[in-house]
Amino acid sequence: MTRKARVVQWATGSMGKTCLRAVLDSPDCELVGLFVYNPAKAGVDAGEIARRPATGVLATSSIDEILALDADVVLHCPMLASPYDGHDGDVKRLLESGKNVISINNYFHPWALGEAYAQVLEASARKGGATLAGVGVNPGWAAEKVAAAVAGVSLRLDHVATTEVIDCSGIPNAAYVFGALGMGADAAGLDLKDGPLARTFTDMYAQSVAALAGKLGIELDAVESDHAVTLADQDLDVRAGVVRAGTVAATTWRVHGLAAGVRRITHAVNWVMDMSLPAFAGKPHWEIELTGLPGVRLSMDLTETNEPGVRTKPEQYAVAGMVMAAIPKVVAAPPGIWRG
Repeated sequence: MTRKARVVQWATGSMGKTCLRAVLDSPDCELVGLFVYNPAKAGVDAGEIARRPATGVLATSSIDEILALDADVVLHCPMLASPYDGHDGDVKRLLESGKNVISINNYFHPWALGEAYAQVLEASARKGGATLAGVGVNPGWAAEKVAAAVAGVSLRLDHVATTEVIDCSGIPNAAYVFGALGMGADAAGLDLKDGPLARTFTDMYAQSVAALAGKLGIELDAVESDHAVTLADQDLDVRAGVVRAGTVAATTWRVHGLAAGVRRITHAVNWVMDMSLPAFAGKPHWEIELTGLPGVRLSMDLTETNEPGVRTKPEQYAVAGMVMAAIPKVVAAPPGIWRG
């Protein structure tokens, strides 16, 4: 683009606020709209919400006001929905209004959730002449790009496992921690096969498995989940509240891709409230392990580079960095679902 990209920021949680700041700080973007779910934020200047100078752009809780804007792209950063497709209605309206949409929570590889599901999204994008993209670190990068690249050294590839461990103790949003992430729950009441959290994370990470399989030329015949939880052995005083002893202190959302009945790809994400738990102590942020000829084990960590007092986490910067890099590519892409 020869002009600045006109950007709408959708939602201002921890991830959304980091993206908002990146837009305001970028010489290549112009913020033209800001959608918020919290009515207390409606009418507040975007600069105040982002701890930046005033912008003249006031937050709104009206999707109709957002739809009426002349914008190139919407950075869609709400909390995870349960059911997982709970944001589809808003996203389809944005696409049909002619706005490209970059989501940090879904639409990475929607064909994994069924051809019919992807076709409905594709139709909305084409109707508006817009592009829909899922962009993020995981899903979106760890398996789909890094593990795929590492697999390039394999003469024979039997199995690829991508494991992420995320320290969630510093997340401030109680609704997110105790709701969307399932922390502090009674494990006896969790259905780890067909419950709402299980279905959400199976659908989310099945997209990583399917996208990686496509890049590796592995034809999957099934995807299966293998979820688990770890309980707190003591009360945990975390930023969002208190996780009581005996309740869920970590969740492991694990999805396998099978070819000819054999697990060829495993994708596991561990959300953890206590990094001293034996299963997670000392673990890297990501570990990619290939079984084959040769075997490969790659460990990666994001590092803290903030100035004192800044609470933004490395993973928030990483997601915002990928979103910002994607904006010109998505805006220039043909209508439909972006394949990255």
